[in-house]
Amino acid sequence: MTRSALVGNVTAMFRDAGFAVSDRCAIRPKSFDVVARRDEDVLLLKILGNVDAFDSTTGEEMRRLGHYLNATPLVIGLTTRDEELERGVVYFRHGVPVLSPDTALDLFVENVPPLIYAAPGGLYVNIDGDVLADEREERGWSLGRLADELGVSRRTVSKYEDGMNASIEVAAELEELFSDELTSPVDALDGAEDVRDAEPTPEDPEADPGDERVIAIMRRAGFDVHPTLRAPFKAVSEDEQGADNLLTGHSEFTETAQKRARIMGSIGRVTRTRSVYFVDRANRQEVEGTAIVEREDVEDIDEPEQFRELIRERTETEA
Repeated sequence: MTRSALVGNVTAMFRDAGFAVSDRCAIRPKSFDVVARRDEDVLLLKILGNVDAFDSTTGEEMRRLGHYLNATPLVIGLTTRDEELERGVVYFRHGVPVLSPDTALDLFVENVPPLIYAAPGGLYVNIDGDVLADEREERGWSLGRLADELGVSRRTVSKYEDGMNASIEVAAELEELFSDELTSPVDALDGAEDVRDAEPTPEDPEADPGDERVIAIMRRAGFDVHPTLRAPFKAVSEDEQGADNLLTGHSEFTETAQKRARIMGSIGRVTRTRSVYFVDRANRQEVEGTAIVEREDVEDIDEPEQFRELIRERTETEA
């Protein structure tokens, strides 16, 4: 299957599951392919045939964007090291959850969450420690007795009851011993913080020198500007007053610029974020939801609210 076909199939699946899906980010380089939203769940989706192509730079960018856009970064892929990703398993690459299309189908269409996650050393599950302790005590077994049954130490059993995760082999033994469900789902939407190689949100990259003029405009208007490396927009600008965040771009007003503006508008509609594209000269004030602003129109604006009102006036669709 070609990557284009895979992206089409995955996005169709999300639409069938009730998600609003943005236009595909058909501009390189790109850290994600589409954005999807269902109710308050927002996903930044990277769709790959082989997930080994997902590098650390892209992973860091997706995690930053997820933080600024209140979205979960997620990779959907088919294989790793020439092996198919297993159904019902959550993998992790550079701090981002990875699912096979079948696992995504189970989770988002059938509402059946995965129970297994991959980590160094093998496959693991979340043990419900309270249920395990109740089952052991109801059976009248000591920690030592259960440890002997499992072939592990008493301290390990105590850790299971305190919430430590277990290999799928141990989980299977426990469920055979007690004839009860002792595992709990992996929360892929929240990044499975307790099992992923979680780190603080990566720091912003350095802004290109050519971006400084626009960054100065945004900062004067009361925004904290976060540059990007591989997104269809130059930055995510956070409103210091907690109002409208902005996807921000700038260049000459070429056909490519208009394409970027259309993609930004589509992403903004899904993430409920406004977007603005700065140019030197333009013959229009808006491109499918993205405000088009000539730099000289805002370089002398001193009042932040005046800048915000200009963006609102030129935005076709409310974010």
